[in-house]
Amino acid sequence: MINHKSIAVLPFINMSNDIDNEYFCDGITEEIINALSKVHQLKVIARTSSFAFKNKGIDIREIGKQLGVNTVLEGSIKKSQKRIRINTQLIDVQDGTHYWTKKFDRELIDIFDLQDEISLTIADEIRNNFGHFEIQEQLIKQPTANVDAYQLFLKGRSLQLKWTPESLNLAIGFYNKAIELDKNYAKAYYANLQCYGLLGMWGYMPYEESIDLAINNLLIAKELDTSLPEYPLSFVGKFFWQEWDFKNAYIHIKKVLEINPNHIDGLEAMAELFIALGFFDEALIYANKLLDVDPLSANNHYTLAHIYYYQQKFEAALDAINYALTLNPQLELAHHLKCFCLIWLNKKDSFEKFIENTSLIEEKKLLFAIINERDVDVSQQLINKWTQQNRENMLVPYDLFILANSTYKETGFIHLKEMIDKKRGQVINFRQEPFLKPLQHINGFENLHHANLYIKDISQSKKLVEKAVSTILDNHLIETLKDKLLTYFNEEEPYLNPQLSLKIVADVLELNTNKVSYLINKAFNLNFNDFVNSYRLNHFKTIALNPKNAHLTILGLAYDSGFNSKSVFNTYFKKSENSTPRVWLKTTFNK
Repeated sequence: MINHKSIAVLPFINMSNDIDNEYFCDGITEEIINALSKVHQLKVIARTSSFAFKNKGIDIREIGKQLGVNTVLEGSIKKSQKRIRINTQLIDVQDGTHYWTKKFDRELIDIFDLQDEISLTIADEIRNNFGHFEIQEQLIKQPTANVDAYQLFLKGRSLQLKWTPESLNLAIGFYNKAIELDKNYAKAYYANLQCYGLLGMWGYMPYEESIDLAINNLLIAKELDTSLPEYPLSFVGKFFWQEWDFKNAYIHIKKVLEINPNHIDGLEAMAELFIALGFFDEALIYANKLLDVDPLSANNHYTLAHIYYYQQKFEAALDAINYALTLNPQLELAHHLKCFCLIWLNKKDSFEKFIENTSLIEEKKLLFAIINERDVDVSQQLINKWTQQNRENMLVPYDLFILANSTYKETGFIHLKEMIDKKRGQVINFRQEPFLKPLQHINGFENLHHANLYIKDISQSKKLVEKAVSTILDNHLIETLKDKLLTYFNEEEPYLNPQLSLKIVADVLELNTNKVSYLINKAFNLNFNDFVNSYRLNHFKTIALNPKNAHLTILGLAYDSGFNSKSVFNTYFKKSENSTPRVWLKTTFNK
């Protein structure tokens, strides 16, 4: 089902002579996506899904269908020396019409004001066409006064998003160059923090060294700007994955989502937290929200599959994980989860074909046999092999799962306890893991790590997913302002101005644009453009039926009525009258 207050921002096309400006175009696109995502009642497709269509040449209507949006923003950027030109257009995915276009030409130094202007204008146009939601006065604030530092940051960001050890190290280099130009560039420090954290977690950098570098960047960043969602997010990894302090993790995730309710990392963290707690209904709320705003992310489908897996809905989990692997065949954790689903479903042929040419084949086959066959022995030689191996680098603990389902349950329990004592992320969901159920009967299992967050503590969490529309005008004031608005339109006829905007009306009524949008929506059950166009249509009918105007064309009469676009006029006329203007005129005159 398509949400009418929704948009996908496709990657802006690089129209500059320098092909290396691709990173700049991608960075500006992401900034606008992030800005629009701050508008609470507007569905904005996340970067991963929007960028899935880059250079694909897919029909806009098909893109809208896949992403579940009714509006797509296309644009192009031309950057030359110290100037930037951005062309933008909003497209209705139902019929492919361009219902709004605008060119922006500015000095490069004004790039942040320009991004804010574009984001606010786009949000306003969607609201004008599809109904009320509140828009903040500012969506983007200037992160640095140094444009060169900003461009270095965007280069670093383009590399970071490749998510490889090499690209992360290169990204850190660009972030550090940006910091050299602006020591107060908070976002660059936060970006470094994330890169170092990932390099340490993935084992591509000594863990203690990576943590020290991450903390150093955090200490500087928090002195510069704690209003960014990156600030509370930087504590989530520490509390959740390092310390298993679920209460503090929850507090900081909430802060991220209070700053930006559509923050992808915040939504994912909340889903993972609820999975670890076994609160699957709550986890599904956030998993579904993730898929709503980022439907083509393999990682999000993996998250959904994980919930189904822990609920032991293995068929549903397998469906979700198969789709995740079509989106990203290289997602390693998804490979392991599919392997587990096939084991529990006893799909031997599919299982054996799937694990061909993968790692840990011996362990995978043994785990399948232990779950689905009787009297399977685990050799002491294999156990010794695991003991000698560096278990710290095993992404998924096959050894633990095998021990837990064999005659070596006590050994498995000891190993599980050691992993929990070390707060190993591989077993953070140990109470939900089906392979560990046999260990639940062992004395001492209940005394393993206890969560410090309970269901009663998260009773208000659902409100973070979608803020309720605030009542910004009471019923009495709505009636008063309704009369004032009607008087203005009937007497002053502002709709004849083709450039009439919500801002112009708001200034006349001495209100802000949020209140005027809310007033029109509540009082007339219309969006702003339909309200204005209804007056324009009535005016067109009046002058079109006047014999004095018989010499004028239909389009000329439409322009005289305030319409500024042939497509907008024809579309609105057909929607209102279920007829074309020409047929309507002919039918009316023949009556």
